[in-house]
Amino acid sequence: MNDSSGSQHQHVNGKPKQLQFVGSPIMNNGPKHRPLTPMRRFRGIACVGTILSTAFLLIVYIAPVTTFLVRLFSVHYSRKITSFLFGMWLSLWPFLFEKINKTKVVFSGENVPPAKRVLLFANHRTEVDWMYLWNLALRKGQLGYIKYILKSSLMKLPVLSWAFHLFEFIPVERKWEIDERTIQNRLSKFRDPRDPLWLAVFPEGTDYTQQKCIKSQEYAVEHGLPVLENVLLPKTKGFIICLEELRSSLDAVYDVTMAYKHRQPDFLDNVYGIDPSEVHIHIRTVELKNIPTSEDEVADWIVERFRQKDELLSDFSIRGHFPDEGGEGDISTLRCIANFFAIVSLTGIFLYLTLFSSVWFKIYVVVSCVYLTVITYYSIHPTELMSSLRAKNVLYKML
Repeated sequence: MNDSSGSQHQHVNGKPKQLQFVGSPIMNNGPKHRPLTPMRRFRGIACVGTILSTAFLLIVYIAPVTTFLVRLFSVHYSRKITSFLFGMWLSLWPFLFEKINKTKVVFSGENVPPAKRVLLFANHRTEVDWMYLWNLALRKGQLGYIKYILKSSLMKLPVLSWAFHLFEFIPVERKWEIDERTIQNRLSKFRDPRDPLWLAVFPEGTDYTQQKCIKSQEYAVEHGLPVLENVLLPKTKGFIICLEELRSSLDAVYDVTMAYKHRQPDFLDNVYGIDPSEVHIHIRTVELKNIPTSEDEVADWIVERFRQKDELLSDFSIRGHFPDEGGEGDISTLRCIANFFAIVSLTGIFLYLTLFSSVWFKIYVVVSCVYLTVITYYSIHPTELMSSLRAKNVLYKML
């Protein structure tokens, strides 16, 4: 157990003494790495405006075809086409982070193989950790297949909620009696080993803050668990159910630890390229045979993994890097630019059809928006017509 002297909970006369939090150097809230100049502000707004406008037009024009018409005949090919196009669009973000904003992404640990079906768990330092997992998935050729478990409130965001639903992200209420069934139901649809899947989970359940860390430490002391300084104690139930539902079809489990220099970023820091100067991503592969099968043992196992993450982050605060750097190469600037022009060109065509072509395109856009709003609000995913017909045919023969 890696208890920090500044974080330990002492008892006086049978009552716990309040924890005194000792801030970690990796929680540096000093000056921004780069100043927010008018040019940076303009560039950031222009980039995000381009990314969101392309998302809207691509979803409106393409989603009814790939997620409805194609899905009626094959869920597998519907996911394949949708994920390919999603990956093209999503790669605009790593392009913004690494090539335009010049944020350095440093990989360390193991150079993991590009596995098709992965359960990935990571620490949750900031509100934007999930975005930097795209930089890893892009390098492995699996960017379009990454999925998250996210707060259901995000399903109310205009346009983005359509994308979250179409790409089959899993919304949760943070009420286990509701979320257990939701997660089981969604994951049961991901068991086909032909469908690539990168499911990313953050077992801490929320991003790291000083106040949350103190509460986590108090809980740890009360329940005889490790007192952690740089991460929160993981909530184990969600991870356990993901592992149970997918274990038989997984190729790998990745243990990812993330840290930032020299300041933890928020979303606008990312957009404007102010912070971070460096993102450090440490990866370890876990063999499925080394993960216990009983719930209690898995719970203990994931807590131990987070204790190890806490040690890694403590070392990072001292040394400024994780061990075994250099696991991944740089992304191709040429491919990023080619992809950018492909997405913008396709968006330009759709914009022209909407504004200057036949009125039928305007009607299509309206109908598509209604369709997307309805299926997102009611959480509808069209079923495969052919498999339904085959099931009915089998039942008819049995009778």
